[in-house]
Amino acid sequence: MKALQYRAIGQAPEVVTVPDPEPGPGQVLLKVTAAGVCHSDIAVMSWPGENFPYPLPLTLGHEGAGTVAALGAGVTGISLGESVAVYGPWGCGNCVKCAQGKENYCLRAAGLGIHPPGLGAPGAIAEYLVVDAARHLVPLGDLDPVASVPLTDAGLTPYHAIKRSLPKLVPGTSAVVIGSGGLGHVAIQLLRALTATRVIVLDVSEEKLELARRVGAHETVLSDAGAAEKVRALTGGLGAEAVFDFVGAPPTTATAAAVVAVEGDVTLVGIGGGTLPVGFGSPPFEVSVTAPYWGSRSELIEVLDLAREGFVEVHVETYGLDDAPLAYERLHAGKVNGRAVILPNG
Repeated sequence: MKALQYRAIGQAPEVVTVPDPEPGPGQVLLKVTAAGVCHSDIAVMSWPGENFPYPLPLTLGHEGAGTVAALGAGVTGISLGESVAVYGPWGCGNCVKCAQGKENYCLRAAGLGIHPPGLGAPGAIAEYLVVDAARHLVPLGDLDPVASVPLTDAGLTPYHAIKRSLPKLVPGTSAVVIGSGGLGHVAIQLLRALTATRVIVLDVSEEKLELARRVGAHETVLSDAGAAEKVRALTGGLGAEAVFDFVGAPPTTATAAAVVAVEGDVTLVGIGGGTLPVGFGSPPFEVSVTAPYWGSRSELIEVLDLAREGFVEVHVETYGLDDAPLAYERLHAGKVNGRAVILPNG
C-alpha cells in the first residue's frame, strides 16, 4: 500500500510503498477514508535527532476515519464495512484515567510504549490503518468522514479545553480565541454553540479573521503589538474570562496573560514553544493556567453529536495521497484555511 512517511530527521515527508498491514488479535484493520493534516506533525518533524522520541520511518496522520476492512481474532461489537472515526490518544485501557475514558491522560502509556497513530504508531495517511483496539473506534453513522475526520483532534481538543471553562462563560462575559486556524475556527463554533459569551478572535491575517467572522466570531482583532490593548478596550478594561491560545508561541502566550480577567482561565493549546510565568499578581489574581492534551473518548462522541446536529462544521480542503507532501508544505507556509484532509483511497 501507499503511505506518507517521515523517513529521516530534517527531511520532508514522502509517499512510499510499504507492506499491507494485517490486524493481530484484538485489532481492527481500516480502509482509510480520510486523514487529517495537523500542525503538530510539523512540530514533530522539526525536533532534532537527539530528542526525537519515535522510531523512523513513521507513517504520519493522527486524525483518521475509515471503513472496517478486517477484524483480528476476538474482536466483537463492530461490523465489516462500518464507517468509523479513530480516537487517537491510545492508552493502556486499565489505569484509573483510562477507566474514566481519559486515555489522553493514561498513566502507563509511556512506560508500556503505547503511542497514538501517527505519533509513534503507524498513522492514518495511508491506504490502510491498524487500530490497536475496537474501543478506539467511534461509529460515524451518516456523518461525512471527510468533513468529520478533523473533529477527532481539531474538534476534540478545543472541546475538551472549552468544557473546563463553561461555568465561567455566562452571559455578559468574553472569551478570546488566539489563532483561527484548524483548531481555532472550530473553537469559535463550539463557544457559540455551548455558551452565551462574546467571542473575540485574534489572528495575523485578514483571511483568517474573515473565516473567524464567517463561523461566528463577534469581534476580530489583528494579532499584533497592539492586540492586547484592543481586547482590553473591547472588554471595558476588565479582560476576558477565558483565553484559548491555539498558537502557543511566546508572543501569543504574552498576549493571553495580558488580556485575561481576574479569576479567568488561560488555556494553552498550541505547541509553539511559548510559556506563561505564573506568580503573585501576574497574571491577574486567581487566574488558572492549564495546558490540556486532546480529550476523552466520551468527549469525542459528544463532538460528533454536535456535528450531527449541525452545530459545528470544519472548513476543509482535500488532497489525494500523492499530494500529501504538498498539504504539509501549504500548512507550514500558513496557506491552509481551516483543515487539510488527505483522501488515501479517493
